[in-house]
Amino acid sequence: MLTSAGVAAGVDLCLHLIRRDHGAAAANRAARMCVVPPWRDGGQAQFIDRPVPEPTLASTTATRAWALEHLGEPLTLGRLAEHARMSLRSFTRRFRDEVGMTPVQWLTAQRLELAKQLLETTDLPVDLVAHRAGIGSGNSLRAHMRTAFGISPAAYRRAFGPAGPTATG
Repeated sequence: MLTSAGVAAGVDLCLHLIRRDHGAAAANRAARMCVVPPWRDGGQAQFIDRPVPEPTLASTTATRAWALEHLGEPLTLGRLAEHARMSLRSFTRRFRDEVGMTPVQWLTAQRLELAKQLLETTDLPVDLVAHRAGIGSGNSLRAHMRTAFGISPAAYRRAFGPAGPTATG
């Protein structure tokens, strides 16, 4: 028998049941759709998926797809422009027109999304998550996540990781 008191506790209970029956990924998706964290720590920020622009037939699409496959590598603006077979200036202008942000901003956002995915689905150390996501060091990942999401990688993993919270409440 499971019980809860209050609306927020009811949502917590529903997420617990989804997590138990369908896994952490399903519970995380449901929580995001409801605009609630999978577990409430108190004072925790809301976690809302920010959609990435869908690939189109635009001129930087192939380079964006290529960059997503190489996030763990050094990807300079020059390397991206070279891959797109454009001058640096043309690439930057077209990229911004197509995506709505600079290539560097987009690349950072994609690397942070990869880091979040690794934190949610693995128990890799933060330094290795940062390296695989192309962010460099654990300290750099901590700074980027605090700026972008207001939370540390460890706190993010506690909230969204596969194991879930260790406490019952």
